[in-house]
Amino acid sequence: MPEPNPAALDFLLTRRSRPAKTLGAPAPTAEELRRLLAAAARVPDHGKLEPWRFVVLEPRALARLAHLARERAVAEGHDDAGIAKAAQQFEESPLAVAVIEVQKPSDKIPALEMTYSAGAAALSLLNAALAAGWGANWLTGWLAHDRAFTEAALGLAGNERIAGFIHIGAERATPPERPRPDLDRIVTWLSE
Repeated sequence: MPEPNPAALDFLLTRRSRPAKTLGAPAPTAEELRRLLAAAARVPDHGKLEPWRFVVLEPRALARLAHLARERAVAEGHDDAGIAKAAQQFEESPLAVAVIEVQKPSDKIPALEMTYSAGAAALSLLNAALAAGWGANWLTGWLAHDRAFTEAALGLAGNERIAGFIHIGAERATPPERPRPDLDRIVTWLSE
């Protein structure tokens, strides 16, 4: 007979990301963040490859990324609104963690499984932050996939890419609810 954990299930059934623009100081301390990162690292990892790593972005690093984001948006020909939007997630965040997918050589583990594991690490970090009482949001945007930005901002190697930026801070507003999927539309039951 399974041993239920009703509190964990209730958390998962009611969890809500917090819009990044509603997060402010304070952010977790280094010690508090290490605990969240330890939770994030406990994800499915076929082959024990650890196909991900974390880059903690504190305020000065976030300011540098905001500046680089503006430069890249200008170089890519974005208008003033696009330039401002590119920098916004870095300018307004008290703390962020870049979850980096790291493709590792393997004859047994398909590359896609490493991608899935990195995504699982990002979601686990998001959920750990929320479970610890912080507001948190997972963002990407075009800059997360722009090689010039990711190499200049985070020094990513050719086998690395950003799975997401997890922004973590104190909530300044009640998070909005959103419609949830209709299970009858997305679930198929097979009995034979």
